Amino acid sequence: MLLIADIHFGKAAAFRAQAIPVPHGTTAENLAALDDLIARHAIEHIVFLGDFLHAKTARSASLLAALHAWRALHSALKLTLVRGNHDLHAGDPPRSLQIDMVDEPYTIDGFSFCHHPDRPTTGYGLAGHVHPVYRLRTASDTLRLPCFLVGPTRMILPSFGAFTGGFAVVPDIDEQIYVVADEAIFSVPPMSLRERSRL
Repeated sequence: MLLIADIHFGKAAAFRAQAIPVPHGTTAENLAALDDLIARHAIEHIVFLGDFLHAKTARSASLLAALHAWRALHSALKLTLVRGNHDLHAGDPPRSLQIDMVDEPYTIDGFSFCHHPDRPTTGYGLAGHVHPVYRLRTASDTLRLPCFLVGPTRMILPSFGAFTGGFAVVPDIDEQIYVVADEAIFSVPPMSLRERSRL
């Protein structure tokens, strides 16, 4: 199973529809990233943790054509979308994409798949929505990296989409941060009380 949080297909197109100049090519980039993961791993089921389509204005002919072409290449894959806040506004994807639609929490074998991380669950929660990033600091510079925020009852995944932005998170005392840099994942040492007092 592959979990994908916040892919936000069509976000750039939705911005362009409002005359905001943003780059083209994010749909192709997202689909290529999915293809790479499918090629590297024995994926049978993809669960999208909400925000599959960004908005109603994202439903352009070119986006839907790209999604249908991608789906035709991966017709054997089971696809499930746990509805998120953007999905409620954008509407469900076309039935022709053969995506099973579920509401949160969607629980399988002790794991509860959600969009919102604070939903009550019966299993260990896996969620998106926040687009978590962690700010690494030196004396003279700062770097924001996507991250996983892992706690005792839930994990918040970074957004998968190529054009989604991020929200800087500070871990609770019982949470761990894992930053993503290129194809590597690094554990961030827990903060000291002094470091927490400076935030």
